[in-house]
Amino acid sequence: MDARNLKQEIANAVGAHGLWKARILEAIDKGTSDWTPEQVYPNNNCAFGKWLEGFVPLEKEDHYKKVYALHTDFHKEASRVLGLALAGKKEEAGKAVENGTTYGELTRNLTMAMMAWQKTQA
Repeated sequence: MDARNLKQEIANAVGAHGLWKARILEAIDKGTSDWTPEQVYPNNNCAFGKWLEGFVPLEKEDHYKKVYALHTDFHKEASRVLGLALAGKKEEAGKAVENGTTYGELTRNLTMAMMAWQKTQA
């Protein structure tokens, strides 16, 4: 894969994963979602996760390893918080997406790791 394609995949992933907070906030507000926690939990149900799993030559890169691990943890936590929202636990779910929480830190760390990886590409 050339650097331009890798940079674009990462840019797309940053945007797509940034949308999850809005989706979770909507689920908290409405108590419903187009997604289930079971759909969100696997790290390969999104386009970026499928790309990560399918691009074997990157598996030895440190950036790949870090992003892969954070991406997996992000999906687990997003699934947990979505589950709270869908169970009607509005207050608990709302607090779970604030800055400084596990969700907030994973979002921040994943975005930073993806951007750092993107910068390594010519």
